[in-house]
Amino acid sequence: MHHRRAIRYNWYSAQDALQIDQYINITQIKLFTPGEFLTSLQVCISAYGCSTKVIIIYSQLWRLIKARELLDKLDVHCSSLEEREKIHRIVARCNHVFLIFTIIYCSYGVSTYLSSVLSGHPPYQLYHPFLDWHDGTLNMWIVSTLEYLIMAGAVLKDQLSDTYTLVYGLTLRTHLELLNGRISKLRTNPEMTEDENYEELVNCVLDHKLILEYCALIRPVISGTIFTQFLLIGVVLRIALINLLFFSDVWTGLACTVFIVAILLQTFPFCYICNLVVDDCEDLAHAIFQSNWVGSGSRYQSTLFYFLHNVQQPIVFIAGGILPITVSSNISVAKLAFTVITIVKEMNIADRFKTE
Repeated sequence: MHHRRAIRYNWYSAQDALQIDQYINITQIKLFTPGEFLTSLQVCISAYGCSTKVIIIYSQLWRLIKARELLDKLDVHCSSLEEREKIHRIVARCNHVFLIFTIIYCSYGVSTYLSSVLSGHPPYQLYHPFLDWHDGTLNMWIVSTLEYLIMAGAVLKDQLSDTYTLVYGLTLRTHLELLNGRISKLRTNPEMTEDENYEELVNCVLDHKLILEYCALIRPVISGTIFTQFLLIGVVLRIALINLLFFSDVWTGLACTVFIVAILLQTFPFCYICNLVVDDCEDLAHAIFQSNWVGSGSRYQSTLFYFLHNVQQPIVFIAGGILPITVSSNISVAKLAFTVITIVKEMNIADRFKTE
Protein backbone atom coordinates (compact mmCIF):
# COMPACT_ATOMS: atom_id res chain seq x y z
CA MET A 1 0.00 0.00 0.00
CA HIS A 2 2.75 2.42 0.94
CA HIS A 3 4.61 1.36 -2.21
CA ARG A 4 1.61 2.27 -4.41
CA ARG A 5 1.25 5.64 -2.68
CA ALA A 6 4.94 6.32 -3.25
CA ILE A 7 4.60 5.45 -6.96
CA ARG A 8 1.55 7.72 -7.26
CA TYR A 9 3.33 10.49 -5.43
CA ASN A 10 6.38 10.18 -7.71
CA TRP A 11 4.17 10.10 -10.81
CA TYR A 12 2.25 13.20 -9.75
CA SER A 13 5.51 14.90 -8.82
CA ALA A 14 6.99 14.16 -12.25
CA GLN A 15 3.82 15.39 -13.95
CA ASP A 16 3.85 18.58 -11.87
CA ALA A 17 7.50 19.15 -12.68
CA LEU A 18 6.76 18.75 -16.39
CA GLN A 19 3.90 21.23 -16.19
CA ILE A 20 6.08 23.69 -14.27
CA ASP A 21 8.80 23.29 -16.93
CA GLN A 22 6.31 23.99 -19.71
CA TYR A 23 4.95 26.98 -17.80
CA ILE A 24 8.44 28.41 -17.36
CA ASN A 25 9.21 27.99 -21.08
CA ILE A 26 5.92 29.64 -22.07
CA THR A 27 6.55 32.46 -19.59
CA GLN A 28 10.05 33.02 -20.98
CA ILE A 29 8.67 33.19 -24.52
CA LYS A 30 6.08 35.75 -23.39
CA LEU A 31 8.87 37.84 -21.87
CA PHE A 32 10.48 38.18 -25.32
CA THR A 33 10.20 41.61 -26.86
CA PRO A 34 9.13 41.60 -30.55
CA GLY A 35 12.69 42.46 -31.58
CA GLU A 36 14.20 39.60 -29.55
CA PHE A 37 11.63 37.17 -30.89
CA LEU A 38 12.24 38.21 -34.52
CA THR A 39 16.02 38.00 -34.03
CA SER A 40 15.74 34.47 -32.69
CA LEU A 41 13.26 33.53 -35.41
CA GLN A 42 15.39 34.77 -38.30
CA VAL A 43 18.46 32.97 -36.93
CA CYS A 44 16.45 29.77 -36.38
CA ILE A 45 15.16 29.73 -39.97
CA SER A 46 18.63 30.55 -41.31
CA ALA A 47 20.09 27.67 -39.29
CA TYR A 48 17.63 25.19 -40.80
CA GLY A 49 18.35 26.56 -44.27
CA CYS A 50 22.09 26.35 -43.69
CA SER A 51 21.76 22.74 -42.54
CA THR A 52 19.81 21.94 -45.71
CA LYS A 53 22.54 23.48 -47.87
CA VAL A 54 25.26 21.57 -46.02
CA ILE A 55 23.37 18.28 -46.52
CA ILE A 56 23.05 19.01 -50.25
CA ILE A 57 26.75 19.85 -50.55
CA TYR A 58 27.88 16.83 -48.53
CA SER A 59 25.69 14.43 -50.54
CA GLN A 60 27.12 15.84 -53.79
CA LEU A 61 30.67 16.40 -52.58
CA TRP A 62 32.05 13.91 -55.09
CA ARG A 63 30.96 16.26 -57.86
CA LEU A 64 33.02 19.13 -56.47
CA ILE A 65 36.05 16.85 -56.07
CA LYS A 66 35.74 15.62 -59.65
CA ALA A 67 35.26 19.19 -60.88
CA ARG A 68 38.55 20.10 -59.25
CA GLU A 69 40.24 17.33 -61.22
CA LEU A 70 38.85 18.82 -64.45
CA LEU A 71 40.27 22.19 -63.43
CA ASP A 72 43.69 20.57 -63.06
CA LYS A 73 43.41 19.33 -66.66
CA LEU A 74 42.49 22.83 -67.83
CA ASP A 75 45.40 24.34 -65.91
CA VAL A 76 47.82 22.09 -67.81
CA HIS A 77 47.01 23.96 -71.02
CA CYS A 78 47.98 27.28 -69.42
CA SER A 79 51.52 27.24 -70.75
CA SER A 80 52.26 30.94 -71.31
CA LEU A 81 53.39 33.29 -68.57
CA GLU A 82 50.37 35.56 -69.12
CA GLU A 83 47.93 32.68 -68.61
CA ARG A 84 49.68 31.52 -65.46
CA GLU A 85 49.54 35.05 -64.07
CA LYS A 86 45.77 35.10 -64.64
CA ILE A 87 45.45 31.81 -62.76
CA HIS A 88 47.43 33.22 -59.83
CA ARG A 89 45.33 36.40 -59.84
CA ILE A 90 42.05 34.49 -59.69
CA VAL A 91 43.39 32.39 -56.80
CA ALA A 92 44.22 35.60 -54.94
CA ARG A 93 40.79 37.03 -55.77
CA CYS A 94 39.06 33.93 -54.39
CA ASN A 95 41.07 34.35 -51.18
CA HIS A 96 39.94 37.98 -50.99
CA VAL A 97 36.31 36.93 -51.48
CA PHE A 98 36.58 34.44 -48.64
CA LEU A 99 38.18 37.10 -46.42
CA ILE A 100 35.41 39.62 -47.17
CA PHE A 101 32.73 37.05 -46.36
CA THR A 102 34.56 36.15 -43.15
CA ILE A 103 34.62 39.79 -42.03
CA ILE A 104 30.93 40.37 -42.80
CA TYR A 105 29.68 37.10 -41.31
CA CYS A 106 31.79 37.43 -38.17
CA SER A 107 30.68 41.06 -37.82
CA TYR A 108 27.10 39.87 -37.53
CA GLY A 109 27.93 37.41 -34.76
CA VAL A 110 30.03 39.90 -32.82
CA SER A 111 27.57 42.80 -33.23
CA THR A 112 24.62 40.66 -32.13
CA TYR A 113 26.61 39.37 -29.15
CA LEU A 114 27.72 42.80 -27.97
CA SER A 115 24.41 44.59 -28.60
CA SER A 116 22.48 41.95 -26.66
CA VAL A 117 24.90 41.80 -23.72
CA LEU A 118 25.02 45.57 -23.42
CA SER A 119 21.21 45.56 -23.42
CA GLY A 120 21.21 43.13 -20.50
CA HIS A 121 20.17 39.82 -22.07
CA PRO A 122 21.73 36.96 -24.10
CA PRO A 123 21.65 37.21 -27.91
CA TYR A 124 19.22 34.37 -28.63
CA GLN A 125 18.09 33.29 -25.15
CA LEU A 126 18.55 29.59 -25.80
CA TYR A 127 17.56 27.07 -23.15
CA HIS A 128 20.43 26.17 -20.81
CA PRO A 129 19.60 23.45 -18.25
CA PHE A 130 22.45 24.29 -15.87
CA LEU A 131 22.63 28.09 -16.11
CA ASP A 132 20.03 30.79 -15.64
CA TRP A 133 21.14 34.12 -17.05
CA HIS A 134 18.73 35.94 -14.71
CA ASP A 135 20.86 34.93 -11.67
CA GLY A 136 23.48 37.63 -12.13
CA THR A 137 25.76 39.44 -14.53
CA LEU A 138 28.36 36.67 -14.54
CA ASN A 139 25.81 34.06 -15.59
CA MET A 140 24.51 36.36 -18.29
CA TRP A 141 28.02 36.77 -19.74
CA ILE A 142 28.69 33.02 -19.58
CA VAL A 143 25.39 32.16 -21.28
CA SER A 144 25.90 34.87 -23.89
CA THR A 145 29.42 33.65 -24.64
CA LEU A 146 28.22 30.06 -25.03
CA GLU A 147 25.51 31.22 -27.42
CA TYR A 148 28.09 33.23 -29.37
CA LEU A 149 30.36 30.19 -29.72
CA ILE A 150 27.44 28.13 -31.02
CA MET A 151 26.55 30.91 -33.45
CA ALA A 152 30.21 31.21 -34.57
CA GLY A 153 30.18 27.56 -35.63
CA ALA A 154 26.90 28.04 -37.50
CA VAL A 155 28.26 31.20 -39.17
CA LEU A 156 31.38 29.35 -40.35
CA LYS A 157 29.25 26.54 -41.75
CA ASP A 158 27.02 29.05 -43.51
CA GLN A 159 30.01 30.92 -44.89
CA LEU A 160 31.54 27.78 -46.41
CA SER A 161 28.25 26.83 -48.07
CA ASP A 162 27.88 30.35 -49.51
CA THR A 163 31.39 31.04 -50.79
CA TYR A 164 32.03 27.83 -52.74
CA THR A 165 29.65 29.00 -55.50
CA LEU A 166 31.67 32.18 -55.95
CA VAL A 167 34.98 30.30 -56.02
CA TYR A 168 33.76 27.84 -58.66
CA GLY A 169 32.03 30.60 -60.61
CA LEU A 170 35.08 32.88 -60.71
CA THR A 171 37.25 29.95 -61.78
CA LEU A 172 34.80 29.16 -64.58
CA ARG A 173 34.94 32.74 -65.85
CA THR A 174 38.74 32.71 -65.79
CA HIS A 175 38.98 29.60 -67.97
CA LEU A 176 36.41 31.03 -70.38
CA GLU A 177 38.57 34.15 -70.63
CA LEU A 178 41.71 32.09 -71.20
CA LEU A 179 39.95 30.08 -73.89
CA ASN A 180 38.85 33.31 -75.54
CA GLY A 181 42.48 34.45 -75.66
CA ARG A 182 43.63 31.17 -77.26
CA ILE A 183 40.89 31.37 -79.89
CA SER A 184 41.90 34.93 -80.80
CA LYS A 185 45.47 33.74 -81.46
CA LEU A 186 44.50 30.93 -83.83
CA ARG A 187 46.36 31.04 -87.16
CA THR A 188 48.26 34.20 -86.20
CA ASN A 189 51.70 32.59 -86.01
CA PRO A 190 53.18 32.44 -89.53
CA GLU A 191 55.74 29.85 -88.47
CA MET A 192 53.07 27.23 -87.71
CA THR A 193 51.86 24.79 -90.35
CA GLU A 194 48.20 24.08 -91.14
CA ASP A 195 48.36 20.81 -89.23
CA GLU A 196 49.69 22.61 -86.16
CA ASN A 197 46.99 25.28 -86.49
CA TYR A 198 44.37 22.56 -86.72
CA GLU A 199 45.79 20.89 -83.63
CA GLU A 200 45.51 24.21 -81.73
CA LEU A 201 41.87 24.50 -82.80
CA VAL A 202 41.16 20.94 -81.63
CA ASN A 203 42.76 21.75 -78.27
CA CYS A 204 40.41 24.74 -77.93
CA VAL A 205 37.43 22.48 -78.72
CA LEU A 206 38.61 19.98 -76.09
CA ASP A 207 39.08 22.77 -73.53
CA HIS A 208 35.51 23.95 -74.17
CA LYS A 209 34.30 20.38 -73.74
CA LEU A 210 36.09 20.16 -70.38
CA ILE A 211 34.48 23.45 -69.33
CA LEU A 212 31.03 22.06 -70.21
CA GLU A 213 31.76 18.88 -68.23
CA TYR A 214 32.86 21.05 -65.31
CA CYS A 215 29.57 22.99 -65.43
CA ALA A 216 27.55 19.77 -65.69
CA LEU A 217 29.27 18.46 -62.54
CA ILE A 218 28.72 21.51 -60.33
CA ARG A 219 25.25 22.41 -61.69
CA PRO A 220 23.20 20.02 -59.44
CA VAL A 221 25.02 21.17 -56.29
CA ILE A 222 24.62 24.85 -57.10
CA SER A 223 21.00 24.34 -58.16
CA GLY A 224 20.02 22.90 -54.78
CA THR A 225 21.92 25.34 -52.59
CA ILE A 226 20.88 28.50 -54.47
CA PHE A 227 17.24 27.36 -54.59
CA THR A 228 17.34 26.90 -50.82
CA GLN A 229 18.84 30.35 -50.48
CA PHE A 230 16.15 31.89 -52.69
CA LEU A 231 13.55 30.43 -50.34
CA LEU A 232 15.43 31.84 -47.35
CA ILE A 233 15.52 35.29 -48.90
CA GLY A 234 11.76 35.17 -49.33
CA VAL A 235 11.25 34.42 -45.61
CA VAL A 236 14.26 35.61 -43.62
CA LEU A 237 14.68 38.93 -45.40
CA ARG A 238 11.08 39.84 -44.57
CA ILE A 239 11.59 39.07 -40.88
CA ALA A 240 14.88 40.96 -40.77
CA LEU A 241 13.42 44.04 -42.47
CA ILE A 242 10.43 44.08 -40.12
CA ASN A 243 12.79 43.77 -37.16
CA LEU A 244 15.03 46.56 -38.50
CA LEU A 245 12.31 49.05 -39.42
CA PHE A 246 9.89 48.60 -36.52
CA PHE A 247 11.49 47.00 -33.46
CA SER A 248 15.23 47.79 -33.41
CA ASP A 249 17.24 50.35 -31.49
CA VAL A 250 20.64 51.62 -32.62
CA TRP A 251 22.73 48.58 -31.64
CA THR A 252 20.27 45.87 -32.63
CA GLY A 253 19.59 47.80 -35.83
CA LEU A 254 23.30 47.68 -36.65
CA ALA A 255 23.40 43.90 -36.11
CA CYS A 256 20.24 43.47 -38.16
CA THR A 257 21.69 45.54 -41.01
CA VAL A 258 24.80 43.34 -41.11
CA PHE A 259 22.52 40.28 -41.14
CA ILE A 260 20.59 41.66 -44.14
CA VAL A 261 23.83 42.36 -45.99
CA ALA A 262 24.97 38.78 -45.30
CA ILE A 263 21.65 37.41 -46.60
CA LEU A 264 21.95 39.40 -49.84
CA LEU A 265 25.59 38.35 -50.27
CA GLN A 266 24.55 34.70 -50.28
CA THR A 267 22.97 34.97 -53.73
CA PHE A 268 23.56 38.33 -55.43
CA PRO A 269 27.32 37.97 -56.26
CA PHE A 270 26.87 34.51 -57.78
CA CYS A 271 23.78 35.65 -59.71
CA TYR A 272 25.88 38.47 -61.13
CA ILE A 273 28.63 35.99 -62.06
CA CYS A 274 26.04 33.84 -63.89
CA ASN A 275 25.05 36.88 -65.96
CA LEU A 276 28.71 37.47 -66.79
CA VAL A 277 29.17 33.81 -67.79
CA VAL A 278 26.40 34.20 -70.39
CA ASP A 279 28.22 37.27 -71.73
CA ASP A 280 31.49 35.30 -71.79
CA CYS A 281 29.84 32.63 -73.95
CA GLU A 282 28.76 35.33 -76.39
CA ASP A 283 32.31 36.69 -76.42
CA LEU A 284 33.58 33.20 -77.27
CA ALA A 285 31.25 33.03 -80.27
CA HIS A 286 32.42 36.46 -81.44
CA ALA A 287 36.07 35.44 -80.98
CA ILE A 288 35.58 32.30 -83.08
CA PHE A 289 33.81 34.18 -85.87
CA GLN A 290 36.39 36.98 -85.89
CA SER A 291 39.41 34.65 -85.77
CA ASN A 292 41.74 34.28 -88.72
CA TRP A 293 39.90 31.40 -90.41
CA VAL A 294 39.69 32.89 -93.91
CA GLY A 295 41.91 30.92 -96.26
CA SER A 296 42.08 27.84 -94.05
CA GLY A 297 41.40 24.33 -95.29
CA SER A 298 38.02 22.60 -95.36
CA ARG A 299 38.89 20.40 -92.37
CA TYR A 300 39.77 23.45 -90.29
CA GLN A 301 36.62 25.34 -91.32
CA SER A 302 34.23 22.43 -90.67
CA THR A 303 35.70 21.97 -87.18
CA LEU A 304 35.50 25.72 -86.59
CA PHE A 305 31.80 25.85 -87.59
CA TYR A 306 31.04 22.88 -85.34
CA PHE A 307 32.82 24.69 -82.51
CA LEU A 308 30.89 27.90 -83.21
CA HIS A 309 27.56 26.04 -83.08
CA ASN A 310 28.34 24.54 -79.65
CA VAL A 311 29.61 27.79 -78.19
CA GLN A 312 26.42 29.65 -79.14
CA GLN A 313 24.53 27.64 -76.50
CA PRO A 314 25.11 29.68 -73.31
CA ILE A 315 26.07 28.16 -69.98
CA VAL A 316 23.06 28.63 -67.70
CA PHE A 317 22.45 27.59 -64.09
CA ILE A 318 18.90 27.03 -62.84
CA ALA A 319 17.90 26.97 -59.16
CA GLY A 320 15.87 23.89 -58.33
CA GLY A 321 15.05 23.40 -62.00
CA ILE A 322 12.61 26.34 -61.73
CA LEU A 323 14.31 29.74 -61.51
CA PRO A 324 17.26 30.78 -63.69
CA ILE A 325 20.09 32.01 -61.50
CA THR A 326 20.32 35.61 -62.69
CA VAL A 327 20.32 39.06 -61.16
CA SER A 328 16.72 39.63 -62.29
CA SER A 329 15.58 36.47 -60.46
CA ASN A 330 17.38 37.60 -57.32
CA ILE A 331 15.75 41.03 -57.48
CA SER A 332 12.32 39.47 -58.03
CA VAL A 333 12.70 37.28 -54.95
CA ALA A 334 13.96 40.19 -52.84
CA LYS A 335 11.02 42.38 -53.90
CA LEU A 336 8.64 40.05 -52.05
CA ALA A 337 10.20 41.15 -48.75
CA PHE A 338 9.44 44.82 -49.45
CA THR A 339 5.85 43.90 -50.36
CA VAL A 340 5.40 42.37 -46.92
CA ILE A 341 6.86 45.53 -45.33
CA THR A 342 4.19 47.60 -47.08
CA ILE A 343 1.43 45.30 -45.79
CA VAL A 344 2.77 45.45 -42.22
CA LYS A 345 2.95 49.23 -42.36
CA GLU A 346 -0.54 49.72 -43.82
CA MET A 347 -2.21 47.35 -41.33
CA ASN A 348 -0.30 48.78 -38.32
CA ILE A 349 0.72 45.28 -37.27
CA ALA A 350 3.96 46.55 -35.72
CA ASP A 351 2.09 49.08 -33.53
CA ARG A 352 -0.21 46.35 -32.27
CA PHE A 353 2.76 44.24 -31.20
CA LYS A 354 4.31 47.20 -29.41
CA THR A 355 1.12 47.98 -27.49
CA GLU A 356 0.59 44.37 -26.51
